[in-house]
Amino acid sequence: MRYCKTCVMPDTKPGITFNSNGICSACQYVETKDNINWQERERKLEILCNSVRGSNGNGYECIVPVSGGKDSIYQAYMMSRVYNLRVLCINLTSHIQTTEGINNLNSLVENLNVDLQKISVRPSTQQKIRNISLFELGNPNYAEHQVVFAGVARAALITKAPLIVWGEDIGVEFGGNISETSLNDGSAEDLIENDLFNQVPLKNLLKGRIPQNELFFYNHPEKNEFLKRKIKSIYLSYYHRWDGYEHYLLAKKFGFKGRADGLLSGNILNYDNIDEKLCEIHIWFKMLKFGFWRPTDQCCYQIWNKRMNRDDAVDLVLEKQYEFPDEYLNEFLEYHEITEKELYKCMEKFRNLNLWHKVNKKWRLKYEVN
Repeated sequence: MRYCKTCVMPDTKPGITFNSNGICSACQYVETKDNINWQERERKLEILCNSVRGSNGNGYECIVPVSGGKDSIYQAYMMSRVYNLRVLCINLTSHIQTTEGINNLNSLVENLNVDLQKISVRPSTQQKIRNISLFELGNPNYAEHQVVFAGVARAALITKAPLIVWGEDIGVEFGGNISETSLNDGSAEDLIENDLFNQVPLKNLLKGRIPQNELFFYNHPEKNEFLKRKIKSIYLSYYHRWDGYEHYLLAKKFGFKGRADGLLSGNILNYDNIDEKLCEIHIWFKMLKFGFWRPTDQCCYQIWNKRMNRDDAVDLVLEKQYEFPDEYLNEFLEYHEITEKELYKCMEKFRNLNLWHKVNKKWRLKYEVN
């Protein structure tokens, strides 16, 4: 396990690569972004928006997936206010939203004056899939990822909206699995190849344990359905330089508020990923499997956007990385109908012993960032 010499990302992150100088692919892309002609890319997006404007009669011209977080408010703002498209925002309704998540989503609709369609999937089906993916994959949020990507695609087909606008291409921005089409032209048509979808296929996971008639919003439509309807799917981060803190400042103007009770365990930002209560323990599994989680991710964001130096990032990661996210532990256990003992037993099954060992009876990484 080695760490990037520019940021603090380890080489255990799926899809990341390091060059001969020990610099990770995410940091390399930061250098690339400094040389991109962003005005030219903005013009390309304007041309694309002009081409879809009015193409769906009186219907929606653009689908924007939203959580109510800072980035999705930015996406909705850009497409509705800057590019003046008729936008339909799509939200996967989490069954355990935070107060901030509820309020920020309401603020998005009210203050940006956009339409919002919530997708609320059958609770029993989502719970079944979550329990299967928790114990068999160590990936409790598998169900949500399926519904976000598949549900938005379904919405575009149903409404005949010609454009879907996603936020950042996580493979490009954060050094994961990169699709050549997204890197070269901002297309999100290969979105199912990204880090969140790069997992066991739904059919292989469920093995017939849940009937197909309950899985409409979990099964992603075939790519040829989009080609037939001429629906384009893009990443906004290809056309506008991505900066979560700038999005936060913009979102505040439209009523967005950070976490009222301060930082969650392991976090250094109080405005990042605060929408729902089940996600933090999901991300903790990344710590068990790959040896990093929230503090590494958030420190890297700050380094990439020139708001933190590496020395300070190292100190913060060492201080925060072993903080277990217990704020919503009881809600997680209650939702999954399991005991704390059962959860910890499950976690140990996914701990990567190539990365972990015990020091004075406490689990610690064998190779800490330095």
